[in-house]
Amino acid sequence: MSRRVVGVTLDNLEHLPKHCRGCVYWELAPHLKEQAEEFGTTELEKEAWVSSVLLDWGSCGRVVYSDKLPVGFVLYAPPNAVPRASAFPTSPISPDAVVLTGFHVLPEFRGGGLGRMLVQAVVKDLTRRGVRAVEAFGDARPDEEHSCVVPADFLTSVGFKTVRPHPRWPRLRLELRTGITWKEDVEAALERLLGTVSISTASPVLQRSP
Repeated sequence: MSRRVVGVTLDNLEHLPKHCRGCVYWELAPHLKEQAEEFGTTELEKEAWVSSVLLDWGSCGRVVYSDKLPVGFVLYAPPNAVPRASAFPTSPISPDAVVLTGFHVLPEFRGGGLGRMLVQAVVKDLTRRGVRAVEAFGDARPDEEHSCVVPADFLTSVGFKTVRPHPRWPRLRLELRTGITWKEDVEAALERLLGTVSISTASPVLQRSP
């Protein structure tokens, strides 16, 4: 089974789960979200938001595939492009950070490292673009009603640290220099392993007796 992560574009936006494709929890202010839901225009609003962020800022999401099946995604953007980011009791997002918004892995594919893979893809993209940190609002008591907010426990499990606590909506932060150490640690471990193997399998040098 192969896994791959690609950037979100207008062409693959339809690969998001149906309920996420039409969700504008993050993309619109609460009163505009209600209007879009009333008039049935949420998918058009989602597409317009992605298009705007892509044009004004650049890559704003990743989709993960298992073979050819889309099984998860993540979205992220500057806080000034995310109206909902100002509505939490632990707002605002730090000025040097990008905010992680939508995040979802299909239930039947959870527990296999796909969530961590998506976070690593975000770290790689933003580090290359010179961003210092990613922040997210976590849900300390996740339920179906607020499924648009990432569980706080998951965020801490992949390296986020709480910067503003709250009984329900803590704000968490991942320093990108910390995020990239996942890859560096693996590479360092491989170098040590290969070095050990190289030494242990080297042929001994035979010396003649004088």
